[in-house]
Amino acid sequence: MGSFAKLAKRCVETEAPVMVKIQELLRGATDVMSLAQGVVYWQPPETALNKVKEVVWEPATSKYGADDGLPELREALLEKLRRENKLTKSSVMVTAGANQAFVNLVLTLCDAGDSVVMFAPYYFNAFMSFQMTGVTDILVGASNPKTLHPDVDWLEKTLKENNPIPKLVTVVNPGNPSGAFIPKPMLQRISDLCRNAGAWLVVDNTYEYFMYDGMEHYCLEDDHIVNLFSFSKAYGMMGWRVGYIAYPSEADGFHAQLLKVQDNIPICASIIGQRLALYSLEAGPEWIRERVQDLVINRKLLVEAMSPLGEDAVKGGEGAIYLWAKLPDNCKDDFEVVRWLATKHGVAVIPGSASGGPGYIRVSFGGLKEEGTRLAAERLRKGLQELVTDGMVQ
Repeated sequence: MGSFAKLAKRCVETEAPVMVKIQELLRGATDVMSLAQGVVYWQPPETALNKVKEVVWEPATSKYGADDGLPELREALLEKLRRENKLTKSSVMVTAGANQAFVNLVLTLCDAGDSVVMFAPYYFNAFMSFQMTGVTDILVGASNPKTLHPDVDWLEKTLKENNPIPKLVTVVNPGNPSGAFIPKPMLQRISDLCRNAGAWLVVDNTYEYFMYDGMEHYCLEDDHIVNLFSFSKAYGMMGWRVGYIAYPSEADGFHAQLLKVQDNIPICASIIGQRLALYSLEAGPEWIRERVQDLVINRKLLVEAMSPLGEDAVKGGEGAIYLWAKLPDNCKDDFEVVRWLATKHGVAVIPGSASGGPGYIRVSFGGLKEEGTRLAAERLRKGLQELVTDGMVQ
């Protein structure tokens, strides 16, 4: 066993990050186009980047900031939450991205051994966050195969019959990896069930601006609801690592415990990143929506590229930047399909098994401009046509 026996069991038994696997797969490969990682092709607003250059030399930029976030950024976020999200009873904590925000919440709200609820296909990093913090009783509900909406009837039964009662229920809306959007009446029902059972509801709104076909995003607010947000996708700030938590102001003791976790992980989010976030807010939501609407063409190109998989094989794409596609029945090992598509056809996607959906793939339509998407789509179409007709020919 050696030193392996001395490693933390909760970490050893946590699934390996799928993006690390993809990076290892692509290492050394040439001319592979990525439809894998959830990124957007644009950079932050030019005016914001120029302002950041002016504060690099300010002494305060190199010092610690308030654990909760820069006061001026938090004030701007509270105004944004009131104006855009209709959240009026929430407080804000700025974090090093939405992933860190989620870990903060798991450590604040859950004990090792607690029961929690997710729905497949789920966001793989959220699943890992539970595993590595000792929350091993992860109850995974199904989603409607046609709409990819959570099975709320199953949730109602689980919250009534499971012992112990699940501590937390989490959803991403619109979804990652599904790209599906949960209608407001359905999310309200989920919220009501959680409130009545005494469970927390954590909603990840990372893709709040990524809405298509006339759909509009919304948020719910209550004493048992925590909302997560991110600057990463909306403002092209993936590498700057800024997200935030909107938590119920009246929840007794919530802030004090959340602050303990924050102080022991990042202390505070990067000051330069927070400054960029503040300046980016000045560009406003229309700056984001203009870019998001350009992704409609990308989505169409990739839906067409996956037509060899057959009618109704491709779902999602109502929101976010993802399509969820079923592979042929004889392709249960989706990672091998992903490996083959990358090495044989020069296009990378994510295996569905990483999100509790073996036999599927997640395809992102946000990371390439239209010209690049056309080329990647043609490679994907060619690969999937060969997969369906001849199998994984080497």
